[in-house]
Amino acid sequence: MTITVDDAGSGDLLQGIVIGAYRDETQEFKYDLVNVKFFQQGLFRKKEYLTQTSRMVCQLIGKLKLRPEEEIHICQGYIFDEAVVELRKAYGEDRVRRIKVVGEPQRLTEIAYLDEIRNLGYEPLAEREEKRAKNFFHMMRWLKANPNMLTYAKTGWPRLSRYRLFKPFQQNNSDPRHKAVCTDCGKECEVPFKPAKNRPVYCRECWAVRKPMRKLA
Repeated sequence: MTITVDDAGSGDLLQGIVIGAYRDETQEFKYDLVNVKFFQQGLFRKKEYLTQTSRMVCQLIGKLKLRPEEEIHICQGYIFDEAVVELRKAYGEDRVRRIKVVGEPQRLTEIAYLDEIRNLGYEPLAEREEKRAKNFFHMMRWLKANPNMLTYAKTGWPRLSRYRLFKPFQQNNSDPRHKAVCTDCGKECEVPFKPAKNRPVYCRECWAVRKPMRKLA
């Protein structure tokens, strides 16, 4: 017997990601939603969605009551990288396999995601799977017409910085600055990394002088 785990919505602009678990032999299906907040601002940078997905997968398998020697087949998508590690620790290497999910588990998980975005008031394109780029812009146009729904967009994606609609979120998502003292001139400055004791730090002016020297070295 087999439980198959899949996801839907990971490449979509709207809402979080649906995680579905399906027992092939009995056609039992359970799903949950990784909240969209894990794909926004600080949480996205920290990749907290991987940990949240791992917890969710374990919970769904618990609800289906994994049977002795029953295998877990899990989608190859990156969203499950942490979940696979935890499942193999819990159930053994041989019982957890990564596969390309097709058929009923894929269909049911996709339907669950479509229900979630319809609950926002958005009607998805009929050909969304065949035309991913068109689907993205369709969602973005809907958000432009409904800016109050931006709270349900995956605004943590760096690639969104090219679109005016998402710039305020990208600015909030910029790398934090750290106070430091320039190794050369001794002035206080800010740098985009946490200074280490054994690493020299340069202010903007001193770095501008040193940069050409590094290229000649």
